[in-house]
Amino acid sequence: MKRAIVLLPLLLIACQRGEVVVESSRSPHPESNPNATVVVWEFADLQCPACRAAHEKIVKPILQAHGSDIRYEFRHFPLRSIHRYALDAAEAAECAADQGKFWKFVDHAYVHQDDLNNEALLTWAKELNLDAKLLETCWKSRSKKSLVLAEYEEGRKIGVGGTPTFFVNGERVESGFDTLSEAIEMQLGEMRKRL
Repeated sequence: MKRAIVLLPLLLIACQRGEVVVESSRSPHPESNPNATVVVWEFADLQCPACRAAHEKIVKPILQAHGSDIRYEFRHFPLRSIHRYALDAAEAAECAADQGKFWKFVDHAYVHQDDLNNEALLTWAKELNLDAKLLETCWKSRSKKSLVLAEYEEGRKIGVGGTPTFFVNGERVESGFDTLSEAIEMQLGEMRKRL
């Protein structure tokens, strides 16, 4: 009840500003700083080959270089018209989040992306030592669909058209380690000036 009382004013303020607020069941990336004022959003699709490449060539190096200075958050943007299993994978990832393994599931999904299908989602749960029956019940109930689609709609409202798409403190940044790193450094510089 306390949480609802605290969140209500925040939601009202956000609604007045026309912002989209999506509450997630997952934490920011564990290699990032949950209290950082510089926030990086990645809108991604777990079946997207470009997202898989970005995960290895952009996301991991960014976390290594800037993890202590940023809060890194993943946002689902399943491209359902071209990726048959993207929505299912996103929902299963959220079910894994309920068991504290969202990021392990994301890493595993990208490594095994070529095998992605509905059966693989349950196999991955076992490989990750999740309660596979619980994940299956959660996933098949479609209880996470509204959260995933809310993130998708959030992305559309701010101009996301494809994946991966990155934002640093609400400003869209071209995909690439150098461009993302530069945007992070710029925001960190601005923060330091204010101190």
